Amino acid sequence: MLECRKMIALVTRNTKCYFKDKFTFFMSLITPLILLILFVTFLKNVYVDSFNKISEEFGIEIAPRVLNGITGAWLMSSILSVSSVTVAFCSNIIMIEDKMNSTINDFNISPVKSTTISISYFISNFFVTFLVIITVMLIGHIYLAAVGWYISVGDAFMIIVDCICGILFGTLLAGIVESFISTQGGASAVSTLVSSMYGFICGAYMPLSQFSEGLKNVLAILPGTYGVGIMRNHYMNGYVNEIVKNITEPEKAEAMIKGIKDAFDANLYAFGNRIPLGAMYGILLGTCAALIAAYVVIVIMKSKKKK
Repeated sequence: MLECRKMIALVTRNTKCYFKDKFTFFMSLITPLILLILFVTFLKNVYVDSFNKISEEFGIEIAPRVLNGITGAWLMSSILSVSSVTVAFCSNIIMIEDKMNSTINDFNISPVKSTTISISYFISNFFVTFLVIITVMLIGHIYLAAVGWYISVGDAFMIIVDCICGILFGTLLAGIVESFISTQGGASAVSTLVSSMYGFICGAYMPLSQFSEGLKNVLAILPGTYGVGIMRNHYMNGYVNEIVKNITEPEKAEAMIKGIKDAFDANLYAFGNRIPLGAMYGILLGTCAALIAAYVVIVIMKSKKKK
């Protein structure tokens, strides 16, 4: 019970330290918000044209509200899945600052277990990242409601579940990588690298269907790709169903659904085989389990080093 109270106190302290600097919170929000603004102002027509080409192949006209909504939903799935990882690396800065300011040394000589200290950083980072992602989600959903909302209650709930899975993956990855960093320069380098590359290697900014077969197979090995894939499915389901609801021929409707999902990565393929949605969850959560094991090993090693 005493150790639990210490944990709560440390989590509260870490979270307050993060939100104490309003600029830090703003910087966590700025990247996803910039992506949303860039989409609305510059990139929207690119995705609209892509959906129109698919609809023309099937001789179907997509209503403007559905078209605007599905393009926005596709982008929201990209922003949230990427930000779940990139924001986690930024919001974990408290752990690095404690090492830079030697605050961690004060913790180490206090009657608090090093495992408690390490886990408190993880819980605080998860909580902070969750708040940032939910804020971005709400802003994005306001936009979708304005241009065209066709997301069911079930899919909306699963989108939150998908965010939690993505945040868990991002928080664990950030905790492991940044546990070896103790300088501002190192933290900036890692955050910049992750922010600039992650969205491309997981297929969030450009559909994997646009890549070569060999590159698609390589990227299919990365668990982050499936974090994007599960988000795509729940964001696009309602819109795709709305597009095909007036198609009387079942085969044509199925072909249309497959064409859209293949083109925009709701369907993912590895070495020619389609990965079911359940398998996507299995790969992502299995990776999280492996990362938890690695994080526990690091925490135990630090605990022994303290002794």
